[in-house]
Amino acid sequence: MAEWLNSFFAQYDYMILNSLHQLAVATEGAVTPLFMWISSLGNWGIAEIVLGLVLLCFKKTRKMGVCVLLAIVFGAVITNVVVKNYVARPRPFIDTTGIYYEWWEFVGGIKEPEYSFPSGHTTAAMASVTAVVLNSQNKHRWWLFLFVVVMGISRNYLMVHYPSDILGGIVAGGLAAMVAFGLVNKIGKRI
Repeated sequence: MAEWLNSFFAQYDYMILNSLHQLAVATEGAVTPLFMWISSLGNWGIAEIVLGLVLLCFKKTRKMGVCVLLAIVFGAVITNVVVKNYVARPRPFIDTTGIYYEWWEFVGGIKEPEYSFPSGHTTAAMASVTAVVLNSQNKHRWWLFLFVVVMGISRNYLMVHYPSDILGGIVAGGLAAMVAFGLVNKIGKRI
């Protein structure tokens, strides 16, 4: 499966990673700390978990908080327990003779464990944002998806994921949130 992803998405992945490397070169790495900080928000899903816990504290947003936390859990299971081990796609920087390794070193060479597909950071971001959007009536809620986009860009900029890994994370997180939303609505008033 990993070989198919690498082949099928080769041009797409290269085009985006090359553009982000050009950004790093053009800014002489000045935006690297920003992308490292954004990426760190997704470490272990901490920012998303904190969001869910804060939402649990208030009766008006409790259902949303439960949905966010369930979506994160479902997304983590889909991504880290099932798909990553099945696909077993190495991260872009693993091949020390490749161009992605050079670009990874240029932006700081942050080591990441496990496999690459799908992006766990993006899965957690998409799961939590989608859960909030599904549970909200605010007309501006759609802007929250910018967090998912920025998280994905940060993971690509740091060369720890292929852009196709980000797409996989978006799908996994979206599915996890929809399942969580359905479950939360089924148990309804017990929350």
